[in-house]
Amino acid sequence: MVGTPKSTLFLGGSCVAAIAAVGSIFELSSGEPELGGIVTGIILSLSIPIATLFFYLAVQDAKANQ
Repeated sequence: MVGTPKSTLFLGGSCVAAIAAVGSIFELSSGEPELGGIVTGIILSLSIPIATLFFYLAVQDAKANQ
């Protein structure tokens, strides 16, 4: 196994946050987001740093447990 359960959870969280970011971009570019522009913008602005942070934590945890 390459990682630990903790790094797997971090990587999964990173994937979910990245999917939320991409979905928010598509919603904002479609013209009228279902949740509104402000809420969708907030989701986008939070999901990008969360995805990056979780990916970084997953890599660091996997490296530490090699």
